[in-house]
Amino acid sequence: MTEQTREGLLAASFVSLADTLVVGYDVVDLLQTLVETCATVLDAAAVGLLLADEGNVLEVVASTNERSRLLEILQLRAGLGPCVECYITGKVVSVPDVRELRDDWHVFREGALEQGFLSVHAVPLRLRGFTMGALNLFRETTGALNSNDAAAAQALADVATIGIVHERAMRQSELTREQLQRALDSRVIIEQAKGVIAQSKNIDMNGAFSVLREYARSNSLSLTDLAGRVVERTIIL
Repeated sequence: MTEQTREGLLAASFVSLADTLVVGYDVVDLLQTLVETCATVLDAAAVGLLLADEGNVLEVVASTNERSRLLEILQLRAGLGPCVECYITGKVVSVPDVRELRDDWHVFREGALEQGFLSVHAVPLRLRGFTMGALNLFRETTGALNSNDAAAAQALADVATIGIVHERAMRQSELTREQLQRALDSRVIIEQAKGVIAQSKNIDMNGAFSVLREYARSNSLSLTDLAGRVVERTIIL
């Protein structure tokens, strides 16, 4: 991808995300759009976004595929890894070569290599000194983020932060945490709906999410509301 093409995609993505924020949005769908944008613009094999709940426990809220989701869950269970470190320190954590990770991150290293990832870069979601999560880029090649990619990743992470915080209601830390919890609760329902669809249609979880999302958009439904109806079996997809 040429630099000019990338700049154009990035500009178009910011316009699209800004429009979404202005007219109202489903926060989970917004974050899913954002990780998919990151994968395209930043040449990442997979992208995942983690948020901390009220107990400061990190959860996967959006990911481009199950590979990144499985890897993030792996490091969350171990309590160690670049994405966890990014959240704890509030700083960018870049791993140009996963094979050279320190020994105490061996669980993450082995999981990443098994999934085919050779580098990972984690960017914090921050609001006035408060870190609420991390945006994580997984690549199948080694190498550091160049300055343009690093700046773009942080800008997209900032968009995610804005989307979560919501301009009219998220000025205080307590309100911010409530909105984060709503996003996490919504994701639980969506994961349940994905399981229902995957089983009924005999497809994988990625395909199930696509079915759910496309139906929500085609019928002007909230992704979370639709997921709840699928779980309750009032809508059969």
